Formats: sequence, C-alpha cells, structure tokens
Amino acid sequence: MYQKILVALDNSATAEAVFNAALALAQGTGASLLLVHSLSGQEEGSPLPLPNTMDSIYWAPGSEVNLELWHQEWVRYETESLDRLRQFAHRAEAAGVTGEFRQLVGEPGKVLCKAAQAWGADLLVLGNRGRSGLSQALLGSVSNYALHHAPCSVLVLKGASLERPEGVPASELQPELPVGPV
Repeated sequence: MYQKILVALDNSATAEAVFNAALALAQGTGASLLLVHSLSGQEEGSPLPLPNTMDSIYWAPGSEVNLELWHQEWVRYETESLDRLRQFAHRAEAAGVTGEFRQLVGEPGKVLCKAAQAWGADLLVLGNRGRSGLSQALLGSVSNYALHHAPCSVLVLKGASLERPEGVPASELQPELPVGPV
C-alpha cells in the first residue's frame, strides 16, 4: 500500500503522537519514513524572524533587534530541532523501520509538499492543532495547505486525538489508525 511515508514533525507536544502513528503505519505496511522538520518563524518557540527591511521604515525606540542574541537563539532552535529529528530516526530504526530525516528552512506547508514531491512520498502524515477562524487566517494552516497542494495522499491527525492522557508516558502511546480505505 504505502512504501514511502513523509512525516511532518514540529517541536510541539503533539509531534510524539504524530511520529507514533506514522511509525505504526510504516510497521504495518513495510514503508520507510522520511521525518521532516521545517525551520520557520511560524513555529511556536522559534526565534522571531529578522524584520523585513520594508518594516524597518516604521522604526520605534526599543524595536531594535540584537542580531547576536537572535543568531544564538536561532542556532539553539536549529540544533535542538535537529537532535529531536535524529532521536525519532533512531527510534524508527530500532523498531525495524527504515528512517531518514531532513531539516529544511521555509514555510512549512510549501516545504513539506516540495519534500514529498522530491522524495516520491506515497503519504504525508501531519498533525493539526485545530486552529480556526482568525488564528488560522493569520497563522495559516499547514494541514490545509498540504491537503490542497501535496502530490500524494495526506493523513491529518486532529489535535484532540493527539493529546496525551495525563500520567501516560508519550513512549507508550499507540494512536489508533483509521480503519477502512484511506
């Protein structure tokens, strides 16, 4: 069925459940995984992106950017994100699933769709935080973008189904996969 599953992982608490679901699917189908993280200013916890030069026309006292501090924060974010990807890939290998990883820079939806195309993915697995209305309009929706632009099938795991029950270690979660045609 699926031979190549691209898994979109961010640094949110739901990434663990997204990974576990994709891993279970890969084990069941004999597929390999490509774990992808997009370095982006859109991700919660990432350093703010550098201001656009057009925005700097509206300078106000106290709005200066400390470039050295910003760079240190960006390197920390990049390194921690890459380490997390590496850990997920090791866990996939330990579970008998071929796994590779890529950390790319750019708008997550576009990055994921381009990576899926370049790698020849059969399926793109990603989570959805359940944003709607104004927050979705302002922040965008990676899952919505992927549904409309991915070159392959897309499995979106909804935010509520990804939440971990209190007291249950993330490593013990095995999300139920949909039954029937995908």
